[in-house]
Amino acid sequence: MKNLKPFSQLEKTIGYKFRDRSILENAMNHPSFANETRARYYENNERMEFLGDAVLEFITSDYLYKKFRRDNEGDLSKIRASLVCEKSLSAFAAEIDLNSYIFLGRGEEENGGRNRMSILENTFECLIAAIFLDGGIEEARRFVLKFIDRPENFDPSHAPAHEDYKTRLQEIVQQNPGDHVHYSHTGVEGPAHNPVFSCVVMLESNVIGSGRGHSKKEAEQNAAKDALKLMGEV
Repeated sequence: MKNLKPFSQLEKTIGYKFRDRSILENAMNHPSFANETRARYYENNERMEFLGDAVLEFITSDYLYKKFRRDNEGDLSKIRASLVCEKSLSAFAAEIDLNSYIFLGRGEEENGGRNRMSILENTFECLIAAIFLDGGIEEARRFVLKFIDRPENFDPSHAPAHEDYKTRLQEIVQQNPGDHVHYSHTGVEGPAHNPVFSCVVMLESNVIGSGRGHSKKEAEQNAAKDALKLMGEV
C-alpha cells in the first residue's frame, strides 16, 4: 500500500480537527482494504458513504433553496445534480489530495483505484459523513459550502459536461400528477476493487428501466437512461 500522509495534514487542509480520530480513519477505510486484510478494528466506509450522500444532498438542497428563490423544483434539481455529480465530487476530492489518505487493498491499488473518480467521489462523501458525526451538521455545512458556494459553479460556461438522465426522467414523470419513480439496487458483482452495481428504476410498482455501473450513482443514471430509451426520449 502507498505510504499515506498523516491525518493531521488532512485536518489542516480542511480546517477541521476531529475529536474522535477513529471516525476519520473509518471514513478512509475502503472495502477492498477491509476485505484483503480482514481488518476488524474498523468497519469499511460503505455505511458512511450512505450517510454522507444524504448529508451532502440536504446541505446542497437547503443552500440552493435559499439562493435561488424564484427557481422551480426542476431547475433546482438540475443545478444540484451538476454540483454533486461524480465529476464534481471527485474534483473536490482532488483539491484536498484526498487520495493520499485512503486505505486501499493491494488489488485496488494495482488497478489504479487511488485515482478512480468513483472512489474519490465516494470517499469525499465519507469525509462529509465523518465531519457530520464528529462535529454536527453546522461543521458539515461549513465544509461542504467551501466547495459548493463558488461563483464558477453557477457560470454556464463552467457547467459539467454530463447528461443527467435521472432529472430528465423525473421531469417527464411529473407531468402526470401522482406518479413517482424510485430506484432499487438489485445487486453487486465482481471483485471488491472493481465492483459492478445493478439497479432498476420503478414507476410506482412497475420496472421501467435497468442499469449497471461502477458506482451506485452511475447505475441509477444508466437505469434512468434505459427508461428514457423505452419512452423514446433518448
